[in-house]
Amino acid sequence: MPITQFLERNARQWPDDVALVELNPAVQVPRLTTWKEYELIQPSGKTAFRKEITWSVFDEKANRIANMLIARGIVKGDKVAILLMNCLDWLPIYFGILKTGAIAVPLNFRYSADEIEYCVKLAEADVLIFGPEFIGRVEEIADNISRRRLLLYDGPLCPSFAEDFVSLCDNYSSHAPEVEVSDDDYGAIYFSSGTTGFPKAILHKHSAIVHSAIMEQKHHGQQKDDVFLCIPPLYHTGAKMHWFGSLVSGGRAVLLTGTRPADLLKAISDEKCTVVWLLVPWAQDILEALDSGELKKEDYQLDQWRLMHIGAQPVPPSMIKHWMDYFPNHQYDTNYGLSESLGPGCVHLGVENVRKVGAIGIPGYKWECRIVDENRQPVAQGQVGELAVHGPGVMICYYNNPEATREVLDEDRWLYTGDMAMMDEDGFIYLVDRKKDVIISGGENLYPVQIEDFLHTFDPVSDVAVIGLPDKRLGEIAAAIIQIKDGYTCTEEDVNEFCKALPRYKRPRRIIFADVPRNPTGKIEKPKLRERYGASFLVAAENEVTGHEKA
Repeated sequence: MPITQFLERNARQWPDDVALVELNPAVQVPRLTTWKEYELIQPSGKTAFRKEITWSVFDEKANRIANMLIARGIVKGDKVAILLMNCLDWLPIYFGILKTGAIAVPLNFRYSADEIEYCVKLAEADVLIFGPEFIGRVEEIADNISRRRLLLYDGPLCPSFAEDFVSLCDNYSSHAPEVEVSDDDYGAIYFSSGTTGFPKAILHKHSAIVHSAIMEQKHHGQQKDDVFLCIPPLYHTGAKMHWFGSLVSGGRAVLLTGTRPADLLKAISDEKCTVVWLLVPWAQDILEALDSGELKKEDYQLDQWRLMHIGAQPVPPSMIKHWMDYFPNHQYDTNYGLSESLGPGCVHLGVENVRKVGAIGIPGYKWECRIVDENRQPVAQGQVGELAVHGPGVMICYYNNPEATREVLDEDRWLYTGDMAMMDEDGFIYLVDRKKDVIISGGENLYPVQIEDFLHTFDPVSDVAVIGLPDKRLGEIAAAIIQIKDGYTCTEEDVNEFCKALPRYKRPRRIIFADVPRNPTGKIEKPKLRERYGASFLVAAENEVTGHEKA
């Protein structure tokens, strides 16, 4: 069955129960982009606002969107792109698209105008629905993309180059359209992170979307009375697929704008959140705020918070151990996945396996995993190789890119992730690094994640990234970009002394004190770091074989 049937079931069984809450602690005036007759705006102080919709309203909104799109000529198999910040409209728009039989195409809100144009054309989108934050970027490319495409604006004061999405939807029926959608139909196109050039378009069927929802509920046991706090951007598979657990169980979800530790804990306390998915930087910020005394646990109602899970990047084991010092009763899970596997869960630790903190876990529900060498043959237990996954969430293809598809997907539909990993004697998988991020220094393979995990145990370190920099003699050397915690001081000598506990060949040969850039899903933007520091150290590498340089 398509994922839309879960929404329709919830609207029948729990029509008046709250489905979604939008909570913005930073502004006083709500973003006026939704149907006002449906909105329940509840101010919660001078510096915040709160909006909510019920399951019946959620479904009715999705139906109005679907009927409007169909009336404008959208048919099964067409593509509709979404370019919105997280808001109360996002998920109804997504489900409205799916109800037409069209393919939903979420876009990264950080895309430049050129990237928006590229992705809209690559996906062959027939419609672009965009919000007020993107008027400038869309206006730059409107003449290039408007031909044969509808540009629909979800916000106040519609620009002249688009049509008013809100007023259009108000005029259409709130009953479900009569469109038959099956599991075998295409449902969504997501985009890769685009770490090397422009992103690739990833095509998935409805069956993969449904499986991700069922898997999430099985992994984390969401029940009707659970409340999920959703913070990451909804365009990404991670946030949406974790919210699917609430969809399956009929539970409430809170869309929080902002990531300050105080705002996170207040939202968890005020909304009685029980399940929270965090990214590493946010968890670190909470720990630092608690360590410094800036925040105190006793000032918040947190007893109901039962599960903290984390993913989207390697997770330092030291951070989780520190987390358990503050929250010893929390269930904890790590989730691994990629957009090509329709988000997190193809590997997960499991709440019952906290003793294995540091591992990304075991194969998720109905998934298989193996670790292979360069010839795609299984390696021996304990050896490092590339992680390959096989299961119901594997993509159909990179849309309009058969060559790239063949590079990562074999004839048996095993997906080769590009992540280097190893498996222990109990079958638990440990992520070692990205295949392309491995540093080869003097013939030795260095795995940055292992060095990063070690440096995360050093008290002054708030965040760290290890990259390879050119070296005339060794080819590459490991450089550690270290972000220091507020209130701490640290020198190169301090870091070098701490690193004496590492084998000599694993010790960083360059120490750089700087902020560590991360994308909206928490991944370190290592291409940016290589571009920023690689050229400046190339000259030094020709004159200096070893030593340290502070930037």
